[in-house]
Amino acid sequence: MQTTPTTPNPSMTTPDHLLRASFAAGRAQGLRAREAAARLNVSEGEVMAAHAVGQMNPQEEAASLYSVTVLDGDWLALLHGLEGVGPVMALTRNEAVVHEKTGVYRHASAHGLVGMVLGPEIDLRLFFSHWHVGMHVVEHDPERGDLHSLQFFDAHGQALHKIHARPHTDLQALETLVQQHARPEARPVFMPAALSQPADLPDVQIDVAGLGQAWSAMRDTHEFYDLLKRFKVSRTQSLRLMEGVHTRRTPLMAVEWLLHSAALHALPIMVFAGNAGCLQIHTGPVEHVERMGPWLNVMDVGFNLHVRTEAIAESWLVSKPTADGEVTSIELFDAQGGLLAMFFGERKPGKPELPAWRMLAQGLTSPERAQAAVADSKVAA
Repeated sequence: MQTTPTTPNPSMTTPDHLLRASFAAGRAQGLRAREAAARLNVSEGEVMAAHAVGQMNPQEEAASLYSVTVLDGDWLALLHGLEGVGPVMALTRNEAVVHEKTGVYRHASAHGLVGMVLGPEIDLRLFFSHWHVGMHVVEHDPERGDLHSLQFFDAHGQALHKIHARPHTDLQALETLVQQHARPEARPVFMPAALSQPADLPDVQIDVAGLGQAWSAMRDTHEFYDLLKRFKVSRTQSLRLMEGVHTRRTPLMAVEWLLHSAALHALPIMVFAGNAGCLQIHTGPVEHVERMGPWLNVMDVGFNLHVRTEAIAESWLVSKPTADGEVTSIELFDAQGGLLAMFFGERKPGKPELPAWRMLAQGLTSPERAQAAVADSKVAA
């Protein structure tokens, strides 16, 4: 589970007590943990590791803002044990989208390095090849008391998934689960993140005709990932090469119309968001959509979504053939081609997608219609 970095990270050359103090100062100024770590030029995982109880003496532990217990890597056993903990909040994010769902972890399973949680509220796809270390984090908040969470990081210290206790969480069951998987002697080691992503192959090296034929022959949306590997194309490159056939660009503000319109018409949707290690899914309606500065937010009971719209560089309408008919999605990407979020109409295997969803999604390609719909939905609200 532990690896050796190729070059030293700042936190490895800074005494832990100084790192803890600087981080606590950032948190006291109102910075979120991710932001406070970034300001120190270290990863969130590195900061949390500096608070490991096995690495502090009793005086340091008593003064520390956090108490952290490193966990073993038996991810599936941890997920199974979470069901007995009761309702918690699952949080998965990338640089521009934060996806939060409250519920119980149910029906956890794994096939090789791919895991799933398939509860009615918590719906996850987990890619364990990216999971490097898990930690039980207790934040000692002077106003709110001790705040418990489980946090999972990749080899670069980037958070992949977090599980936060809520008022109805069984904290005793959580503590028991943590003790079953505790590794107090462990000190995680993280590697520097890659500075850049591999470049796409030139278009002339891509079998565009073969890509189009394979796309048209799909019978399940899950075949798309294998299609990208087979033709050695990135996701955004494939969308661009199939533009006008299976894909169309939408205005960057299309997601705002989508959410407002879905809320206005009580249209159930599916919202996928995550990162290399975890994909988190909401299925159902959205109700309260509001903008706060650069963030577009869904603020519903049991589901919160936060989208930093200024980070959206590309927005696409995507159509994929399946045995149940065409499946339509709206997909958002950042400037590096990273997938930020995907939106679908609510559907289950064996059933065609909702006509109302398809009509909504296809209408997003019209800037005039999108702008008018946002205005109408705000008036109606």
